[in-house]
Amino acid sequence: MNLPIDITVQSSGTIRDALGCINRNSLGIVFVTEGRRLLGVATDGDLRRALLGPNTVDSPITNAMNRNFVALPVTSDNNLIRKTFSKALRIIPLIDASGNLVDVADQRRSHRIPVLEPQLAGREFEYLSDCVATNWISSKGAYVGRFEELFEALHPNSHALSVSNGTVALHLALHTLGIGDGDEVIVPNITFAATANAVFYCGARPVLVEISADSLCMDTDEVEKLITPRTKAIIPVHLYGQPANMAEVGRLADRYNLLVIEDCAEAIGSRINDQIVGTFGDAATFSFFGNKTISTGEGGMILFKKSADYDRAKILRDHGMDPSRRYWHNEIGFNYRLTNLQSAVGVAQMERFETILEKKIRIFKRYREGLKECAGISYLPRQAKGEIHSNWLFTIVLVEGTSRDTICTNLLEAGIETRPVFFPLSEMPPYRHCTRSPGLSTSNFVSRQGLSFPSSLTLTDADQDFIFETFLGLMADANS
Repeated sequence: MNLPIDITVQSSGTIRDALGCINRNSLGIVFVTEGRRLLGVATDGDLRRALLGPNTVDSPITNAMNRNFVALPVTSDNNLIRKTFSKALRIIPLIDASGNLVDVADQRRSHRIPVLEPQLAGREFEYLSDCVATNWISSKGAYVGRFEELFEALHPNSHALSVSNGTVALHLALHTLGIGDGDEVIVPNITFAATANAVFYCGARPVLVEISADSLCMDTDEVEKLITPRTKAIIPVHLYGQPANMAEVGRLADRYNLLVIEDCAEAIGSRINDQIVGTFGDAATFSFFGNKTISTGEGGMILFKKSADYDRAKILRDHGMDPSRRYWHNEIGFNYRLTNLQSAVGVAQMERFETILEKKIRIFKRYREGLKECAGISYLPRQAKGEIHSNWLFTIVLVEGTSRDTICTNLLEAGIETRPVFFPLSEMPPYRHCTRSPGLSTSNFVSRQGLSFPSSLTLTDADQDFIFETFLGLMADANS
């Protein structure tokens, strides 16, 4: 049996015993068994109603249980189980051919489709075991260099430096490239806060630019309007895997002598005309948080175009210590190193990268096909000619007048997790004083109406079909 603790009570037990089980399992239900054979189900409501009658807490549980319950064979596929769930039925007993309780399907736990989860299906355990067996668990082991080498191989003509997470990757890249007090750095108004925070860490000021309704990435037509003599860099964010307009970013950078730091935290593997993102600017940063396409739990990587920038950043990453004179510090540095343990997981992930990317793209294409006829969608991620969208999170924007939050709540009731689009930076207290594009109506609309669907590598075709059926049904009801 694979049952949660305290979810069953024997038929010889009492209502008191059942109440104790429900109090401990926090599920609001208990299953009444004789040995292992399932006889009945009692919810906390069933028990309360029984106590309003002639029963006491010491009455037999059989007086309060419901014998007319819904159960499914333990061999049922997930699609059948999800279709059986309802607002009134969130926990379903799973029984074998003899009627024995074997497992339970819990809509909020075991049978929820997560929005993102890692897939550790390669040699991760083998490489981690090697780290432990050899005692190389800190930042000095061989997997660190191997991880960086594999990353360089994926991103030609770049120099890869591993760091402890994606946020410090941004900070170290900006610091190494000389961004400092009084400088301005243009960032999109819709992005995870780390993009702007890293600018503040350097003593510089983020300038918030409107996003494009066609890509959700920075609107390059608006970027030029925000450039001043203090502007030193642009950080295009390839949001959710959608490549930003790097041709125009590059043109602006050349015209105004600006640095370009690509934020590729969500876009490893995305391409523009066969050129992989992360190789367009002076530097690029990546995140390997647990929900990213490539995961090491926590971790990050910086790509530098120039070897001199890489050499300096490598010293800064290690406290600013002179590599040829141990414990001698030529400048103030940081402790931003990645461990051998995390790198071992990264190596195993990178060994499977092409397979991982193929699966992400397949999920992307099935979403586009399954949702293309939905009239209630105002933005569907594009696959423009020459582009590869790596599909970290498949994200859409609903039309005005449809309640995004209601749709997401109803999807969750059906066991489907979703995620809202980021809040606009301009709306949050730390960034309200930042210079920004006027209006920002697109940012506000996308944040209010945008949602992301489950996009994990573990997502099956049956999962996606269930998502399509459920979502399209909800949208039809919302617009009827």
